[in-house]
Amino acid sequence: MDFLLECIGFPPDQDHAALEALVLARGETVAWRGPRGLHLRLALAPGLDLRLDREEGAEFSSLYPHFQSEQRLRVAVDDVRGLPDSPYDALLIGRANPRVEGRARAAPVVDEGFELACVLSDARRLPPTLEEGHVLAVALAGFALDVERVADTPGAPFVEGTPLLSSGGWIAPLGGAEDPGGCVELGLRVLRTSEFENPLSGARVSRLEVDAPGRALTLFVSPWQLEHDGLATPRRGSWIAGTFVLSGRIAGGLGPPSSAARRSFG
Repeated sequence: MDFLLECIGFPPDQDHAALEALVLARGETVAWRGPRGLHLRLALAPGLDLRLDREEGAEFSSLYPHFQSEQRLRVAVDDVRGLPDSPYDALLIGRANPRVEGRARAAPVVDEGFELACVLSDARRLPPTLEEGHVLAVALAGFALDVERVADTPGAPFVEGTPLLSSGGWIAPLGGAEDPGGCVELGLRVLRTSEFENPLSGARVSRLEVDAPGRALTLFVSPWQLEHDGLATPRRGSWIAGTFVLSGRIAGGLGPPSSAARRSFG
């Protein structure tokens, strides 16, 4: 999706055919993607990749960003759904920061749980079924579909009834039948920012770490969208609100790899 590539420094007029050819020439195989088709990564910066997928028999490739976050978020599973157009991805729906039962507490603890939807890029690691409530650790990053607000104050949730977090922010999955999977609407405070240069385009890319409950969440936004819509550049202490697709990988909560996976990936 073009708007997601803008989040990692590729301009709206990017030549996608040339970019695809570059990944095909320089890319490395992606572990935990499928054995059929073509699945490559091209590193842009520490942790940040440009990914290419071409499913077996397909006449086109998909280019999209992937960030390998070091932060792990605990998510209690409500549902896991396959994606028909992308057999090695899965939509995870659940509740982040579930309570740990049986742990002694010296003082009352604020409930930092919130509903979450995200796309897992290593769905091949999942067992055939997961019990409802099974807790996975996931490493996630968000890429902006649309930033609606950058300001010095939190503002209000887009959807009436979305609960506020203890920080004053909010986060909730999109739930409409026509909404893309793995997307959330959020309004969170920026904790810190860092920048690097996209080595392929020369554009600057900003990584935002925002104050999500339990673990800081990494976000990427399109500077072209911010400029087009007259929005300020996010900085430390500002609040950012918009719609983001969350994607990442499983970082814990499963047993050892299956023998089939060990044979495929060593």
